[in-house]
Amino acid sequence: MRRCLLLAVAAILVGLPAARSADDKPPEGFTPLFDGKDLKGWKVLGGRMEAWTVQDGLLHSTGSGGGWLMTEKEYGDFELRLEYRWEKDGGNSGVALRAPMKGDPAYQGMEIQLIDDQNYEKVHKYKLKPTQNTGAIYDVVGPSKLPGKGPGVWNKMRIVARGRHVTVELNGEKIIDANLDDYKAKYEKHPGLLRAKGHLGLQSHGGGLDFRNLYVKPL
Repeated sequence: MRRCLLLAVAAILVGLPAARSADDKPPEGFTPLFDGKDLKGWKVLGGRMEAWTVQDGLLHSTGSGGGWLMTEKEYGDFELRLEYRWEKDGGNSGVALRAPMKGDPAYQGMEIQLIDDQNYEKVHKYKLKPTQNTGAIYDVVGPSKLPGKGPGVWNKMRIVARGRHVTVELNGEKIIDANLDDYKAKYEKHPGLLRAKGHLGLQSHGGGLDFRNLYVKPL
């Protein structure tokens, strides 16, 4: 009887989808920003903490009301790795870089856009500008290509900020390679482009999504 019970439990577990990926250990030299258990080390800017939850080892955003979930620590030059997955068609989010703990990180810092490129325009009847596509430094420079995946599929992003140089890779393809000094015309509207350090953050903006494997390495 005990053997049968164990076999039954094993069969159920095998059938369950894995929440966290097999590579959920920090790469060498990296520190996890999220431990899969709680939101220690994070605080909310311009929203409600209740919009951010931990579900099955994943960091989940309901997609509205959460504002920005910001790291308590600040970072200057760094490499950031993360994975995200849209809950349904038409999602919209972002990753904040070098942002202060006030104002809008998209302008007072920098925002790397996250959006469901495949379905956003169809769902919301809105034509995206190149600087609003996934990987864009929001409203500053657009990505060279759109390798993002739709709802239910994990996307891997790698962001490197080293001095005035910012690169973004999505699903193994480089889509941003920018020198911030080339965008002086944007400084007045985006003073955050001049910042040397600040907080990292995740946006709760439109449509639910999950994050996992968030790792950072100071450079």
